[in-house]
Amino acid sequence: MLAFCTSSRFCDHQTGPQHPERPDRIRAIFAAVREAQLISSPNPLPADGLIFDLLPWEGEKLMEIDPRPATIDELMLVHTRRHVERVRLRCENGGLLDNGDTVVGAESYEIARLAAGAVLRCVDGVMGGEFRRAFAAVRPPGHHAEPNASMGFCLFSNLAIAARYAQQKYALERIAIVDFDAHHGNGTQAEFQTDPCVFFVSIHEDPHTLYPYSGYKWEIGAGAGRGSTLNVPMPADGGDEQYLAAMSERIVPRLLSFRPQLLMISAGFDAHRDDPESDMNVTDKGFNAMTRMLAGAANECCDGKIVSVLEGGYDLRALGRSVVAHLQALV
Repeated sequence: MLAFCTSSRFCDHQTGPQHPERPDRIRAIFAAVREAQLISSPNPLPADGLIFDLLPWEGEKLMEIDPRPATIDELMLVHTRRHVERVRLRCENGGLLDNGDTVVGAESYEIARLAAGAVLRCVDGVMGGEFRRAFAAVRPPGHHAEPNASMGFCLFSNLAIAARYAQQKYALERIAIVDFDAHHGNGTQAEFQTDPCVFFVSIHEDPHTLYPYSGYKWEIGAGAGRGSTLNVPMPADGGDEQYLAAMSERIVPRLLSFRPQLLMISAGFDAHRDDPESDMNVTDKGFNAMTRMLAGAANECCDGKIVSVLEGGYDLRALGRSVVAHLQALV
């Protein structure tokens, strides 16, 4: 059983109509998943004019679950109290956070807590046996947020918080995180680079050419965690063939060797060939095939347990189709 965790409330994080990370992203995902008949409930967020040309899904429907907000203590599993308070105060006043590209409004702090909590809800459901896998369609995204800094549209590090939560509540000794967003997951790496119990993988566009300009091959972790970080930079214009080769030859073998008790995925879809925020050429089918490879590794290592969370993806039609492809592979 695959759980689908999202809420119309994620549209209340207002960034402005011209900002890439906008409420229409959640509307597009709702519309695509509904068009593909992966869910049976009515679509609460009409997306005018968005048609995805998706075939009806004939398999098992998704189990729809509601998110819950993360507590302050849960946010502080990764972030400093100073950072959490800074985000709260800035959201009250509206404007920009940190590097100037992370727009927030009056509702953004509470919605960011809900985004982090959605992933915690997924962890509890997977680890408690309620369902085998889960996908959280949330915003704001999280993988650029560092312990004491928001950046790259991200306020709190959703997946990193969930991994720390899983370590603490379920005493997991080995967690793997695979990030296939086009941009390097610098925030996730910052949290776990000295932790040998978390194997972090980021496959992304060459950091010479794309924000946040980190994630080089030589970044492999530090101290006790040296060797527990794997960065796989891809040349600009890399598409399905290159990504699938990297998955099969470099990433999946390392996952099988590490043998995680839980696999977590930072599922960013901005490496799609139609996305304006990268120079990559991955297709819907490519995301489906990558996800199938990761699901196969999870089947061998951790009874198929996967928690996946939305990161980037800014062309609405490509985002909707890619999320559907990802979900179908997880099912």
